[in-house]
Amino acid sequence: MPPRGVKSAKRERQYEHIKDSAKKSGRSTRRAKQIAAATVNKQRRQAGETKGSRKRSGGSRKRSSGGSRKRSSGGSRTRGRGSTKR
Repeated sequence: MPPRGVKSAKRERQYEHIKDSAKKSGRSTRRAKQIAAATVNKQRRQAGETKGSRKRSGGSRKRSSGGSRKRSSGGSRTRGRGSTKR
């Protein structure tokens, strides 16, 4: 049985397909239903089909943990590692 808000045949087919795939890959029936419902709800939310839903851009909400820091222009990275000028 698909999630409550699903009224289209497309989403019902999608739910059944995902549920069957999860069961074939060794999941229990209960877990397969949970996975299918969560996936269908996610797709509906992204497509703006849910009540009060807002379309979001396709990006993730997580931010990268680093690598984009700006360095000051003074000095080099290897400063203080024993390289001396003669």
